[in-house]
Amino acid sequence: MWTSGRMSNAKNLLGLGISLYFWGLMDLTTTVLSGSARPLTEGQEDNLSDKLHQRMKRSWVWNQFFVLEEYTGTDPLYVGKLHSDMDRGDGSIKYILSGEGAGIVFTIDDTTGDIHAIQRLDREERSQYTLRAQALDRRTGRPMEPESEFIIKIQDINDNEPKFLDGPYVASVPEMSPVGTSVIQVTATDADDPTYGNSARVVYSILQGQPYFSVDSRTGLIRTALMNMDREAKEYYEVIIQAKDMGGQLGGLAGTTTVNITLSDVNDNPPRFPQKHYQMSVLESAPVSSTVGRVVAKDLDEGINAEMKYSLVDGDGLDVFDINTDPNYQVGIITVRKPLSFESKKSYTLKVEGANPHLEMRFLNLGPFRDTTTVHISVEDVDEPPVFEPSFYFVEVPEDVEIGTTIQIISAKDPDVTNSSIRSVLSLCAPPG
Repeated sequence: MWTSGRMSNAKNLLGLGISLYFWGLMDLTTTVLSGSARPLTEGQEDNLSDKLHQRMKRSWVWNQFFVLEEYTGTDPLYVGKLHSDMDRGDGSIKYILSGEGAGIVFTIDDTTGDIHAIQRLDREERSQYTLRAQALDRRTGRPMEPESEFIIKIQDINDNEPKFLDGPYVASVPEMSPVGTSVIQVTATDADDPTYGNSARVVYSILQGQPYFSVDSRTGLIRTALMNMDREAKEYYEVIIQAKDMGGQLGGLAGTTTVNITLSDVNDNPPRFPQKHYQMSVLESAPVSSTVGRVVAKDLDEGINAEMKYSLVDGDGLDVFDINTDPNYQVGIITVRKPLSFESKKSYTLKVEGANPHLEMRFLNLGPFRDTTTVHISVEDVDEPPVFEPSFYFVEVPEDVEIGTTIQIISAKDPDVTNSSIRSVLSLCAPPG
């Protein structure tokens, strides 16, 4: 029967003349191996012997050998021992090892059955090897045992630091977000064995970015940690997150990543006119739809939150002027709506309002999100030519009228002079015909 050298004392403990070398039989020896080494009664021995006899008729399952990875010593690393009950210690049994890594990674002393690793083992490259053992009669080459399969499992040590495979990260969160608002989740992976010890148990912490942000030590979820974070005061944050294995204990390995966080804009700033009074002028001859001037309300927000709508809300020129919003530059353009006359009215006053059309209800208390300014417009005089009134005359003259006779008086008016008229006398200079 195949045996493992690691269980070779079972023979002496049980005193049954055979050795227990399989984990499959461990349940039968528990009371002996883990107890106070009390001798078995005769009835217990007979019962155990019967159970062993029944188990031996089944297919044997080899126990797994365990060996630590990353051994750096100069001598071959001892793995374990194979032994056959047929081996009397006289060298007549020859042990042969085959399978994965046999002769390259693992060797066996063909006389003693001792297995050694002759190469450095890395669990992250390969976690286990499946091998087969044979016991031959050294003289005849005849198998003394059926060929049996067993596994050498590479046991993990903490030789890999956590790594953020997706870093560096880029994220954004709205400004003025409540404390605890989720920003982004970062994840570190550890190549060590997660089923063995704490080598792959990662704990997250924040090295840079406090007091603005925090990180959940278990999940790696980053959240806001400060109230009223204002984009207009500080827009970009560089946060450094550390992941440490061994559950964060002293001696654990660590890796870091950078998270670049941007505060996105919300409409928390009302528009304001930097000038409360504008002075403009326009020629009285300016055509309808021509530009008089521009006004602008400043908004510290950006994008849709800084969009503006301008309107005329008061003044004596509401029917004479218009205002339109330039969507590219968010300025208000004042234009002529009706023809102007210096002689009729020399100046106008307008009250202009600039307002955000897109509001956020939770920031209404920071408003009002509108502002007004006053615009004074002066109409400038233009030297205009006299205007005949009417512009067309029809005169009939008798054929016998004398030369020098007044036949029509025409008049023209100078628009630049109030109540000024120009009269002209039309006289006959030559007889008709």
